[in-house]
Amino acid sequence: MRRTPLPADALDATDRAILNALQDGFPLTPHPFAEAAAALGLDEASLIARIQRLRDDGAITRFGPFFDAEAMGGAFCLCAMAVPAEKFDEVVTLVNAHAEVAHNYERSHALNMWFVLACEQPRDIARVARKIEKETGLSVLQFPKEHEFFIGFRVLA
Repeated sequence: MRRTPLPADALDATDRAILNALQDGFPLTPHPFAEAAAALGLDEASLIARIQRLRDDGAITRFGPFFDAEAMGGAFCLCAMAVPAEKFDEVVTLVNAHAEVAHNYERSHALNMWFVLACEQPRDIARVARKIEKETGLSVLQFPKEHEFFIGFRVLA
């Protein structure tokens, strides 16, 4: 997990084009990276290398599909914890070890760790939160979704 902002020059125009284009969908074809690369004016190996570098640099935390757990009968829940600074790395490792943790962010706030639980069954949210509390000795605050908003994220070219 990246703890500091990327330098201003960390992303070039091609990186930004990749980040913007791949949020709009990924080809479901026998050679999806080749097709996506061609649309960006790249070759397949270059696109794969750039995605890996973006992950290694911390510009992206993952590359893969986003499944709507609720549409499949499951549930999402935004969670937050107040983690002592000296225990942050230990706690983030414990939290992220759970397959149900979709993503995890550090914030400059009393509630300095925020993550999303995505579970197969709605009742599993509380179960996983309790398990994390037991493992870490810290409270997990749960903020269930009341309304859903779809926003797009674009990086400036």
